[in-house]
Amino acid sequence: MQNQPDQPISFGGLLRWAITPPQSYVVYFLCVVLVGGLSFYVGTLKPNRHPTLVPPPASAPHSK
Repeated sequence: MQNQPDQPISFGGLLRWAITPPQSYVVYFLCVVLVGGLSFYVGTLKPNRHPTLVPPPASAPHSK
């Protein structure tokens, strides 16, 4: 079989390369690390505490 370096890599060719057994383990591991890292990053973000359109509750009168 000849090497054909002049042909552009298509998405289908890349997909066929990625699902062969040695590469598929690495691709799966990278996907797990990426999803885990993104979920950790999103979990560490501070939520925005914007006041809602509801007015604050009125304080009860203090009896003397």
